[in-house]
Amino acid sequence: MPGRSNPTLRQRRLGAELRKMREQAGLGGTELGRLLGASPSVVTQTESAKIGVSAERVRSIAAVCKCTNQPLIDALAEMATERGKGWWEQYRGVLSTDFLEVAEMESHARQLSAWATTYVPGLLQTRAYATAVFARINPPIPQHDLDARTAFRLERQRAIGPGGAPCTAFIHEAALRMQFGGPKVLADQLLSLLEASEQPSIAVRAVPFDMHTFIGSGENLMFATGPVPELDTLQMDISRGVLFFDSQAELNSHRELFARMDETALPIDRSRSFIRSIKKELDDRHD
Repeated sequence: MPGRSNPTLRQRRLGAELRKMREQAGLGGTELGRLLGASPSVVTQTESAKIGVSAERVRSIAAVCKCTNQPLIDALAEMATERGKGWWEQYRGVLSTDFLEVAEMESHARQLSAWATTYVPGLLQTRAYATAVFARINPPIPQHDLDARTAFRLERQRAIGPGGAPCTAFIHEAALRMQFGGPKVLADQLLSLLEASEQPSIAVRAVPFDMHTFIGSGENLMFATGPVPELDTLQMDISRGVLFFDSQAELNSHRELFARMDETALPIDRSRSFIRSIKKELDDRHD
């Protein structure tokens, strides 16, 4: 079987989960290979996603490792059967892998929760706003890269469109007031947010400056819920790209963070009123 030169995020996650399963069973790679009738190198390459694994082999590994978490086993077996390429693959070689992996994560999520402190979450950005966000980068990126990034960001929105995953966006007032592209672009973005919040599968929750505390992280975050809790994923935006986290400690910490946001952020109706007030203030100032 030919090896993979660039395994995807999902393929790497499957391998990582199989490695966790082996380690929790107290087995080394050589021992697992012997019990499966495979070489240690096959175990290593499977866990590093350099080669594929069948659903049947996933179940064999689970049996050897005495894993009794049937929902997890079923979810991993389903991951092993995934074939075909997602829409984001058309951008491979055009955009960095970071972009593709965010879209891959979102497309497989059962539910998405965003926390934004700097700018409106990408899944809810207008074209003009997205272009302005990318245009702020210094040194400036070439126009063709700017156009590709904007087009890609808009295509990502299919993850929460009709038939997509439910999404809750917790947006800090700082992000609601930051004028990427100027007041007109922001006013149109706020209107788009209000329209999106009317969709039954999209909840927009505002976090005003005057809340009694600042919740959690200063980075923009996305929490993608998987078919089972063990397959949840946290994605964090940083200045040089994105980071993905799947350790249970990180996931538990951020589940608590989002639960606190849910308790603290304005309810949906009050959030709409709050966003309308910011838009009116903006319109009055720049009419």
